[in-house]
Amino acid sequence: MNKLKKLYMDSIMEFKVTKNLTICGLMAALAIVLNFAATIQLGPNLRIGFSGIPNRIVEFLFGPVIGCFFGGALDILKFIAKPTGMFFFGFTFNAMLAGVIYGFILYRKPISIKRILVAEILIKVIINCCLNTLWLYVLSGNGVLADLPLRIGKNIVMIPIDTIILFFSLTLVNQIYKRLR
Repeated sequence: MNKLKKLYMDSIMEFKVTKNLTICGLMAALAIVLNFAATIQLGPNLRIGFSGIPNRIVEFLFGPVIGCFFGGALDILKFIAKPTGMFFFGFTFNAMLAGVIYGFILYRKPISIKRILVAEILIKVIINCCLNTLWLYVLSGNGVLADLPLRIGKNIVMIPIDTIILFFSLTLVNQIYKRLR
C-alpha cells in the first residue's frame, strides 16, 4: 500500500514542474493532429487511430494522476476539435481510467514488451470491449451486441501492433527525455 501511495504522490508532484506541463501541452497538440490525420473509420462505432500514443507517453513519463487528468481533458478537447456523434461522459471516463491503468503499469518502471503487453490486454478487455460496449448500449439501446464480435476481433489484432508501436515509441521517448533532464 505504501508503494502505491508513493506512486500516486510522485505523479501528483509532476504537476509542479513547468517542463512537464509544457510536454503535456505538446503531447495534447500532437494527439489532436493525429486524431485528424491518422484515424481510420471502420464503421459507425469502430475506428483505428494513433492519437492515443501521446497519451501513453504522458502516462509513462508522469504517472497515473497526470495520465488520468490528461486523458479526460484530451478526450473533451478532441471531441470539440472533431465531434463524432454526441458527447457522452462514459467515453471520457474510459480515457481517464486508461490513464490510470497505463500510468500505474508504466510509470517509473523499465520499458518491456511484457509490461506493455499486460497494459494493452487490460485496456483492450476492460475498456475497449466491456466499457465501450456498455456505453454504446446505454446510448443506443439496441444492436450493440452485434458489433461485439467485430470489436473483439479488432482488439485481438491490435494488441500485438499497439504493443510493438508503444514499445518503440516509449523507448525513443525515454532516451530523449533522459537527455533533457
